[in-house]
Amino acid sequence: MVRAGRRFVSSLPALFGVLVFTFLLMRVLPGDPAVFFASGPNAGKEEVELIRKQLGLNKSIPEQLTLYLYDVGRGNLGRSMMTGQLVTKDLRERLPASLELTFTALLIALVSAVPLGVIAALKPGSIIDHSVRLFCALGVCVPTFVSGLLLIYVFYYLLGLAPDPTGRIDVFTSMPPSRTGFLMIDFLIAGDIDGWWAAFKQLILPALSMALFVIAPLARITRASMLVSLGSDFVRTARSVGLSWRHVVVTYALRNAILPVITIAGIVFSTMLGANVLVEKVFSWPGVASYALDALLSSDYAPVQGFVLLMASLFVLVNLAVDVCYGIADPRVTIE
Repeated sequence: MVRAGRRFVSSLPALFGVLVFTFLLMRVLPGDPAVFFASGPNAGKEEVELIRKQLGLNKSIPEQLTLYLYDVGRGNLGRSMMTGQLVTKDLRERLPASLELTFTALLIALVSAVPLGVIAALKPGSIIDHSVRLFCALGVCVPTFVSGLLLIYVFYYLLGLAPDPTGRIDVFTSMPPSRTGFLMIDFLIAGDIDGWWAAFKQLILPALSMALFVIAPLARITRASMLVSLGSDFVRTARSVGLSWRHVVVTYALRNAILPVITIAGIVFSTMLGANVLVEKVFSWPGVASYALDALLSSDYAPVQGFVLLMASLFVLVNLAVDVCYGIADPRVTIE
C-alpha cells in the first residue's frame, strides 16, 4: 500500500498538467459561453457582460487560472450552466452509469476474448485461428455507434427482444433506493428481481456494442502472448516431465501470457470510460461522457474541465490497479 501511495503521489504532477492544459484549451476554443447562455447571439451587451462577470471571464487568463486551481484544491469544480448544479454533483450522479456500462462491457470482452485468443494460439494456422483473426479485424473496423445501431435494429426493431434504447431503466420500472448508484446492485440490495432483470435488459445492448469493439485487441494480444508462452522453455520442460497438456496450458502458459492482457485491459478500460460517448448517445445513456459532450457543444467550461480531471484521475487509479494485478498474477513482479 505504501508503494501504491508513492506511485499515486508521483502522478500528481501529471494531473496538475492536465488541469492547466484543459483550462487553457477551453479558453482558446471558439465559442463564447456568455453569449450562448445569454439567450443566443441576439442578447444585449449588458446581459452578456453580466454573464461574463458571473463566470469570471472578465478577468485575465492568469487570474482565472489561479482562481480555478484554488477552487479545485478545495474540491470545487464549478457550476454547470446547463444544469444549474455543481459539477461535482453532476459527475457523482452520472459516473455510476458510465462505470456500470464500462465494467459490464469489459467483462463481456474479457470472457469472450481470452478464450478466443487461447483457442487460436493452440491451433495456429487452422480454420479456427483464421476465423478468430477475421472476427478481430471486423471488430476493429466497425465503429461502436454502427454496431449499436445494428444491434438496436436487429434485437429491438426486428426481433422485439430488447427494450426501448432510452436510458438505464424503462418507464414502467421504479428506481430502487440509491445506495451505490449501480442499478443492478441496488436492485439486488432491494430484493427486486424484476427490477434487476429490467435494468439488465437495458444494459446488455450498449455493453455489447462497446465490447465488440474491444474484443479484437484483447483477443489478438492473448493469442500473441500465448504463442510466445507455448514456445518457451518452461512449457517444453513441463511437457517433458509428463504433465498433462491441459495442466501445462492453464497453469504455466496462460498464467505467463496473461500479464500483457492485464496491461491492455487496463488501457482499454480507461479508453472505454472516456470514449463511450457515441454509445451513450445512441442508447440515451446518462453517463459522464455524454454530459461532457453536451457541455462542450454549449461552451460550458466547468463540466468539460471536471470531466477531463475525472478521467485523468481514474486513469491513474486504473494503472495502480493494473500494477496490483501484475503482482497477483506473477509474484516476481513488484509495484515498483
